[in-house]
Amino acid sequence: MTRQNSLASTERVTILRHASTVVVGQLAVMAFGITDTLVAGHFADTALAALSVASAAYITIHISLMGLLQALLPVWAELRGANRYADVGRSFRQALYLCAVTVVIGMWALLFPGPLLRWTQVPFELQAQVQDYLTIVAFGVPASLLFRLYSTLNQSLGKPKLVTWVQVGALAVKVPLSILLVLGIPGWLDPMGLVGCGWATLVVNCLMLGLAVWLLRTQDFYKPFQIWAPMEAPNAATLMRFLRLGLPSGLAIGVEVTSFTLMSLFIARLGVVASASHQIVANMAAVLYMVPLALSIASSARISYWLGANQVHKARLALRTGLGLVLLMCVGLSGLLWTQRAALASLYTQSPEVAALAATLLAWLVLYHFADAIQVFCVFALRCYDVTLLPLVIYTLLLWGVGLAGGYGVAYAWPDGVAVQSWLTPQSPLAFWQTSSLALCLTACLLLAVLWRVAYRQRPNTPHA
Repeated sequence: MTRQNSLASTERVTILRHASTVVVGQLAVMAFGITDTLVAGHFADTALAALSVASAAYITIHISLMGLLQALLPVWAELRGANRYADVGRSFRQALYLCAVTVVIGMWALLFPGPLLRWTQVPFELQAQVQDYLTIVAFGVPASLLFRLYSTLNQSLGKPKLVTWVQVGALAVKVPLSILLVLGIPGWLDPMGLVGCGWATLVVNCLMLGLAVWLLRTQDFYKPFQIWAPMEAPNAATLMRFLRLGLPSGLAIGVEVTSFTLMSLFIARLGVVASASHQIVANMAAVLYMVPLALSIASSARISYWLGANQVHKARLALRTGLGLVLLMCVGLSGLLWTQRAALASLYTQSPEVAALAATLLAWLVLYHFADAIQVFCVFALRCYDVTLLPLVIYTLLLWGVGLAGGYGVAYAWPDGVAVQSWLTPQSPLAFWQTSSLALCLTACLLLAVLWRVAYRQRPNTPHA
């Protein structure tokens, strides 16, 4: 028992050290969005509403593609656990081909968002601002996705600090640049409004990629992996393995993200106050999400490392330790959010109407975050065991079916008179947060049961190539 406690303590420290570094970097990236939200909100409520729609479209497309690349984390963590260092570099170079495909898809979708905006019936007066913003950020997609590949490599190798330094440094550029471009300087630079956020994002993405390439070239840590060996021709077998792991994961993240971000596009029909207040709560949800996400990344790296080293019992220990940390953190954050929801809402806006509605939405975010934290950990851990298709099915049925479609039905098609006896709130953004919270609770319960069944089934040592 003493030895078991010692191993658990060591694993806990390792996961926390990794996760704390990741969360600092992720929060720095999230601060990009917070900065844009605060600056746009102080520029005009219409700019904040347009940002809500534009960021929803951008995140829907961009995060889905990033998820496909991030799904490769267990591949490289297992190879490292098996001491196959040169194979890590070879696998990373093959992943560049996959990254190139995601770049083409991402740029095309962002440059031509018209069908999505018309389908979701985004108000016409917002569409021009939204399209201008998306056109600018589309040209930052290559840099952003390549940096995500670099970030995933570092996380799989247990070296997230190099990524975090870059992200924190980029934040120091992003904040003043967004303020300068959006609000302008009287007598020197005219305010650009929402497109200023887009230009600042483009510049920062290019800067981060440049620093990542420089680190790969100069840091001794990467030498054993032979990252800069000559580029091989595409290997069909390797790329098919990537697709079997990454495609369901990317699609699952796409379903998860769209169930969240399409809320913004549908809520836009309810007016500027509803859209602006939802943007505040969505931004806070994304910030809170970074903590369980970081713990999930760190835990999955450890689980895959031990599986690659053929230490199944240590992989299970890492699983239990990581889940315990996620539960502890999300309880604390949910409690803090509940007590400070009014103050947080007022921080984002000068409009009393927007702040009041946002504070009400934040109360539902407490339940939403708790369930979200559990389910994201389960999804990351299931990837370590090559289980990616089932989460996609569960996400599609519950997050789209119960959460998004249910919220749409309640918000726009709920029969008159029924709302009096119901805890649901029609004709309000509350409807989407209520049904989405329910969907996430069901999702978390199902995925947790699947994870426990899979993890405690004996698994042979078969590191990915």
